[in-house]
Amino acid sequence: MNPLRRIQYNSPVVLTFALLSLAVFGLSLLTRGRSDLLLFCVYRSPLSDPLTYPRFFLHVLGHGSWAHYSGNILLMLVLGPPLEEKYGSRSLLAAIAVTAFVTGLAQWILFPSTGVLGASGIVFMMILLSSMGGMKNGRVPLTMLLVAVFYLGNELHTALTVADNVSQLSHVLGGLCGAALGFVLARDRR
Repeated sequence: MNPLRRIQYNSPVVLTFALLSLAVFGLSLLTRGRSDLLLFCVYRSPLSDPLTYPRFFLHVLGHGSWAHYSGNILLMLVLGPPLEEKYGSRSLLAAIAVTAFVTGLAQWILFPSTGVLGASGIVFMMILLSSMGGMKNGRVPLTMLLVAVFYLGNELHTALTVADNVSQLSHVLGGLCGAALGFVLARDRR
């Protein structure tokens, strides 16, 4: 039997996201970052620019370096497949789209002089969404509360004390989206 036939494309949303992000990273290298500025980075651009709107969603596919890409995608490949299996491909894709839009719009409104790209908001959405996995009968799992406290506390501390090129806002908003979507998806499953 052909060994390639034994490999299963088990998580279509997560795997397609990873491959699209890899293609976008390659395109960025080929264009020396111009493709990122054109489509895969959200920044304050005029609403009359028709590319402003796709950037609210597409910025999550862009990454500034191999380390940035591989760190985000590695976590997505660990967290995403169980979430996709539990909630379904459509629900996970909708969660990714909502989180991308929320983080992109917030960046556009709150930080007019900077841009952001990358999937870290999506990763943190998945972290909190997966910690909500044990929610039953409307009861909030203590593990989710602990993850939220440690995670949000760390991100707020980092935002206030460290000057880096990391968007803690995307992390926090991604985590909040994950928590909110966890409640919605748990309610819908009941």
